[in-house]
Amino acid sequence: MEKQPHSKPGLKDYFALSEVFGYFFRKPDPGRPKNFNIRAMHTINKISMLMFLIGTILFIFKMVIR
Repeated sequence: MEKQPHSKPGLKDYFALSEVFGYFFRKPDPGRPKNFNIRAMHTINKISMLMFLIGTILFIFKMVIR
């Protein structure tokens, strides 16, 4: 077997947000535990991801305006 050369990741690979959108818009899983601690953890995770994305967008916007 010959090894395939690795191709360089493209810009599309760096901005793949499907994992993030999948986390926000996934269907309820019946096998997932439904206690308060898990729900609170996921809510805090969603808030922190939104704040990070908003901050990143604002940072990029400020850098472009200058």
